[in-house]
Amino acid sequence: MTDVNTKTPQLPTDSQAVLADNRQFLLTLDDWANAGWLRWLDTEFVVFLQHQVPDAPTALLLAAALISHQNGHGHVCLDLDDCLHAPGRALSLPPESPVHQPAVTPQQLLALLSREQWLHTLQLPALVGNDNQPLVLDTRSGRPLLYLRRFWHYEQTLADNIQQRLLAPPPVDDLQLATTLDSVFDRLSHHQPDPGSTVDPAMQQDWQRIACALAIRNRFAIITGGPGTGKTTTVVKLLAVLQDLHQNAEQPLRIRLAAPTGKAAARLSASITSQLIRHDLQGIPGDVSTVHRLLGPIRNSRFFRHHAGNPLPADVVVIDEASMVDLELMALLLDALPAQARLILLGDKDQLASVEAGAVLGSLCQHAGQARYQQNTAHWITSVTGQHIPAALIHDDGSALDQSITMLRYSHRFGQVPGIGQLAAAVNASASGDTLNTFFDGRFSELQRLRIHSTRDAAFERLICDRQSGYGVYLTLAGELPAPDASSHVWDTWAQRVLQAQGQFQLLAALRMGEFGVEGLNARIEAILRTDGLLSTAADNASMADAAHLSGTRWYAGRPVMVTRNDYNLDLMNGDIGIALPYPGAVPGGGHSDLRVAFPTADPQRPVRWILPSRLQSVETVFAMTVHKSQGSEFTHTALILPQHDNPVLTRELIYTGITRAAKRFTLIDDNPTVLPQAVASSVFRASGLLHAINSRTATTHHLPG
Repeated sequence: MTDVNTKTPQLPTDSQAVLADNRQFLLTLDDWANAGWLRWLDTEFVVFLQHQVPDAPTALLLAAALISHQNGHGHVCLDLDDCLHAPGRALSLPPESPVHQPAVTPQQLLALLSREQWLHTLQLPALVGNDNQPLVLDTRSGRPLLYLRRFWHYEQTLADNIQQRLLAPPPVDDLQLATTLDSVFDRLSHHQPDPGSTVDPAMQQDWQRIACALAIRNRFAIITGGPGTGKTTTVVKLLAVLQDLHQNAEQPLRIRLAAPTGKAAARLSASITSQLIRHDLQGIPGDVSTVHRLLGPIRNSRFFRHHAGNPLPADVVVIDEASMVDLELMALLLDALPAQARLILLGDKDQLASVEAGAVLGSLCQHAGQARYQQNTAHWITSVTGQHIPAALIHDDGSALDQSITMLRYSHRFGQVPGIGQLAAAVNASASGDTLNTFFDGRFSELQRLRIHSTRDAAFERLICDRQSGYGVYLTLAGELPAPDASSHVWDTWAQRVLQAQGQFQLLAALRMGEFGVEGLNARIEAILRTDGLLSTAADNASMADAAHLSGTRWYAGRPVMVTRNDYNLDLMNGDIGIALPYPGAVPGGGHSDLRVAFPTADPQRPVRWILPSRLQSVETVFAMTVHKSQGSEFTHTALILPQHDNPVLTRELIYTGITRAAKRFTLIDDNPTVLPQAVASSVFRASGLLHAINSRTATTHHLPG
């Protein structure tokens, strides 16, 4: 019971007073948390520090609150200079859906600080230092970067491991490599761009061949490129070259393939397997695991079986969709690799970064477009591949890291639907609103635009229910159940077809909250589909009520769900998508009176796994999913809905990622014509010291063969 005589402390409104008094600052922190500007976790961290050092400067506590907040938004560190000079750009504030405007904002407090003052307050050995203090201030780059100790450790560990690989290239017989490249590339058919089709010299080179050569030359390599540039095709050729080079060795080459999510792993497995069959390739695995599964998770623990003391038994490790791998996982991965193993990262540098802290691939590939190959690297590439690097891509000051990165520059994917590729390229180039609008003027049949004021607009409802290219595709199939006494193989095949059909269409959203956020959209879409009869049809044919209440959670036939947390007991990973479907013979007398959630597998003998809904502890409905969650997926028809007003989460990378999830058709749904160009003009900024940490370690010591 609350004491009626207890007075609620009055919120301070004077920013100078807040910055001068820890008590007032802590009240302000509570205000920020109540307003949704900070997490309560952030405020508790500050309270913990203040208890450790009661007289800690308020400016230090402010920095601690901000770095904790920034970690929660994907930043590895807090760039103090950016915070002071451009807080609107540096801080992920205000939030997507603020509850109210705080009485005093972080920006107001930062305006009262000078660089010298802030750095001086951070000289507090009890809380800030390189030993066991909770905060680390790193000024080696010339820019003061504040870290939580754990993330500073991960960044240093990753930089050390990459440096060691860059400075210890494997022995390569250049003549043998050149001969093997010719043999493999002649054997495996591939599409070459027509030299006369472009005036860009960089587009005339066979970058897949260059990527293979550089990956063989290094123990750490990155192959980046947009959709359809042939990243998977390239890695198959690379592995074929490595196997040919290794064929006289005593032990077979141990190759491991992985991706961040189950769905991304399944896509890579299907793509590689089809190429292995088509080209009759031996010695290359088609099995792909998640990165977590590769490292060997220890149950009920944050630790893995494989680490520096028990490295992975592998000679070559390939990670697809590397843009989704966060700093912690990447550091743990490299720590678990044998010193002699090769690591090849595949990914699109222009996609959204990982949800967790760290934009590792984006940080490493900052110069990928410019290549920045040293002259000796360019000469070596020509000698073993026959490809000539354009002068514009040669830089004498290219780093050791630059020499290990290849950007694939020619896209094959959008040949039949050029509008999608051209729109994505325009977004990447920060095109103007007028230019972006021209893509939806009818020139490209694969591009559509819906202008809606509300999700109750008839046009939106038709899009959702469409039996040819909307959710009507898979829900109609979900209602066509096999006979109750059909074999398990028949039921598995039916469920597999439903799962494949579900990938025909996906609605993506930028936000979580609001009418145009995933929560509001999922509720609205459920209502639309029930009104149309699509959901009720699936349930009625299963002899069930529309919704089954299992374990206190609403389940119904046709519900698409995404796993939101790794479940090693069920072997389900964050990002895996399943569909709740009727399951035969669950009760005496047969029938379909029970539900299971069908998840796809990469096993052709067992294409579907059936899981009881009650066993799924962390799932969410995904008629609409965030663009972040869509990474690693591809849909025949993708629709992207933008909010009615500009929002900090709307960025060029988000729009690009949404567009490039579409394989054959893309629909933009918006209302306010200014939102798209504003988003395209805004780029994701994630503070990190990784690139400097690597380059500073290799700047004066690297020597590359050439």
